[in-house]
Amino acid sequence: MKLVLLIVNCIFLAVGQVGGPLLLRLYYLHGGQRKWLSSWLQTAAFPILLIPLFVSWCKSKSKTKSQTQSQSTNDHVKPGLLLNRKLVIWSVIVGIITGLDSFLYAIGFNYLPVSVSSLLLATQLAFTAVFAFILVRQKFTPYSINSVVLLTLGSVILAFHTSSDKPMGVTKAQYFLGFFMTLAGAALLGFMLPLIEFVYANAGKVITYDLVMQMQFLVSMFATLFSTVGMLINKDFQAISREAKEYGLGETKYYMVLVFTSILVQLSMAGYLGVIFCATSLFTGVLVTLLIPVQQIFAIIFFHEQFSAEKGMSLALCLWGFASYFYGEYRQSKKKKNQENVPMKDQDIPDEV
Repeated sequence: MKLVLLIVNCIFLAVGQVGGPLLLRLYYLHGGQRKWLSSWLQTAAFPILLIPLFVSWCKSKSKTKSQTQSQSTNDHVKPGLLLNRKLVIWSVIVGIITGLDSFLYAIGFNYLPVSVSSLLLATQLAFTAVFAFILVRQKFTPYSINSVVLLTLGSVILAFHTSSDKPMGVTKAQYFLGFFMTLAGAALLGFMLPLIEFVYANAGKVITYDLVMQMQFLVSMFATLFSTVGMLINKDFQAISREAKEYGLGETKYYMVLVFTSILVQLSMAGYLGVIFCATSLFTGVLVTLLIPVQQIFAIIFFHEQFSAEKGMSLALCLWGFASYFYGEYRQSKKKKNQENVPMKDQDIPDEV
């Protein structure tokens, strides 16, 4: 069952991680200018989570009735809110961090091509590895260290390439602002993934997928509230109708871009928490890095972005870093399996002095 959940959440993460940034970039390319609005879109579709939560509640209620007929009411758990007070507080904290992270990415997508922003996102694996070591005691191997170094070098190479890939109308200062805001967003994401794994490990109760979905609902809700405050201060709600009328693709397509962006990014966020639940935060970071070549291909196809030598070198380093991590994990799992197959009588023989 957990393998099925892992596959489903990997699909959610893949679809959202590839489609969401493309639509956000489409919003900016044809006249969209509201950064707080694009930040708000990244979590505003959280009410759709009520559908799986309602289905889960109905199943739990049906199961509870069945249990009631066969045993005393003290032997089963009633359906309802599974989050305890600690998890609610952590959901608020993670939600605010998510809102801030969404705003940083919104700035980056305004000034950077998708190909550059996606490669910068790959650096989150380096940050994830560091914070996973600090928060959840993730063990390092020479392969994972090599992966971190390669991904970091990949982003450094992009920093020196600022002339030929700037979107039209973007100044060099704006390009650098988008570059460093996206890098900061990657660092914040790299912190948030191990933080969620840390919360799961210290929840004080058994973590189920229903509980993960409830936590995801609260996280997205508070992230949306964070962005809503920014929209109110910046008067973005009043500007939506005016921006829609002036949008390059037409008013109808403007609202379609907003709606589908929100849905796809919400799928991505649900995938993040689900993959962490089924695997680890570091595996989640690796999966995000693996999706970079797909983002590159779609950006070239739909937006006709240039694929320079620097981008090619950065992409090669990212893929090399991923391969290094994957090979290291393979070696570790093989070593662990071999140790488990050693007979107990052989393990008990002390080493000679």
